[in-house]
Amino acid sequence: MYKMPKIKIGLLPTKRHPMRVESALPQKERYFNIFSKIDADVVEYVDIDDVCEHGIICDPKQAPAVIDKFIKARVDGIFIEHLDFGNEESVSLVASALKVPTLVWGAQDPAPLENGARTSGDIQCGIFAATKVLASLGVKFSYIYNVAPETEEFKHGYDQFIRAVSVVKAVKGLRIAKFGSRPNSFLSVTADEADLSTKYGIVTVPIDPYSVSKIADDIIAENGEEFQAFKADMIKRLDFGTMAPEIVARHAALTLAFEKAMDANDCHVGCVECWPTGVTLGLGAGREGSRICMNLGELTDRGYPMACETDVYGALTMEILRAVNLDRESCFFADLTIRHPSNENAELLWHCGPFPYSLKKEDVKGGVERGRAQFELKHGDITVCRYGALNGKNYLLAGEGKAVDGPYTTGTYVYFEVDNWKRWEEHFMFGPYIHHCGGIYGNVKPALREAARYLDMIFDDPSEQGTYSL
Repeated sequence: MYKMPKIKIGLLPTKRHPMRVESALPQKERYFNIFSKIDADVVEYVDIDDVCEHGIICDPKQAPAVIDKFIKARVDGIFIEHLDFGNEESVSLVASALKVPTLVWGAQDPAPLENGARTSGDIQCGIFAATKVLASLGVKFSYIYNVAPETEEFKHGYDQFIRAVSVVKAVKGLRIAKFGSRPNSFLSVTADEADLSTKYGIVTVPIDPYSVSKIADDIIAENGEEFQAFKADMIKRLDFGTMAPEIVARHAALTLAFEKAMDANDCHVGCVECWPTGVTLGLGAGREGSRICMNLGELTDRGYPMACETDVYGALTMEILRAVNLDRESCFFADLTIRHPSNENAELLWHCGPFPYSLKKEDVKGGVERGRAQFELKHGDITVCRYGALNGKNYLLAGEGKAVDGPYTTGTYVYFEVDNWKRWEEHFMFGPYIHHCGGIYGNVKPALREAARYLDMIFDDPSEQGTYSL
């Protein structure tokens, strides 16, 4: 089982000068007590208490020590908190040296006193000054409106920033396991792997599918406790119908074998030539043969998201979704297939059977037919996403909708309703995308939009009008 590592945020509270520290310290503590509880299960903080007096930066001479500490800690993002006007030179030196996602925020200033005096040090004024310097140094930054930290607006914005940082961290230096070549007829899944490596440090790691088959042979022969427990759990959850017991056992062994192969190659996301190679891994042939569709769903639930048909960009999309969802729930890999017969704004998200069991609709029995899982996904809000590239430009399409009822079909599926499907269809038609997309439950479009900006991807919002169809 793979679990995403924690996100490290470097804290950079700032004051204009060391005066009035007695008023700044309570603010600093108040803010931390609020934002540190947001996404606390996935975030680790690196403070500057040991390199700046009171843990507040107010002099550019302090910047080298802060930079050194943040680099050694390998922070993934920086949070600049203005306790008053702040020191624009200090924070800009740190942010420009680190070149990681940077959040700028300060609380709303209180009203002037009866005598007209302003006691807060003009926080908003200082934010405008600091961000001008950040921009002039080429620092990309995020911003939460000048609101109190107790507001839902602040909490939502902070959560979206953490999710964006998670995506940037996951994409840079990613290793994608690539099992086999693409199906012969699928020219659409070709990918520019050199571009991924140059821009993001992403490496595709080729792994021979038949080496996975050999690992599965060994797992079955050893018949160890992990294999027995996983096989028993799989049989308890899923109805395999008339499938032969030895084929069911083979599916369990292959799931663990793919996992071991990915671990050995330091990969936690992958794509696989699920056909025709996928049906020749000891699962039989012809009418008695079985496919590996269900294995991909099981792997996704075990922390190894998998894309079908050797779709490298699809695997990258799945990792982006896992990261933006903070690894709290599985993502799913789908085909865009047919329009809903009676809902003009809904589309069938479907695939042969690779959706993760954990997303199954509660009142539906999960079955498997010749290796293909058979169930409908649960209702709820869904974010759909797809990475694409064309002519040296990189794109990230992301939009939100919800699962709705629709006619029964085979395989794994969910009907997805959006604000205007025809507009969505135009984006997929005219953008550098194919029929594959990824989905997660929840509404995280703002975080994906922000992550795309940090990654120099063109964000493509299908709710906005793009190229018109006729």
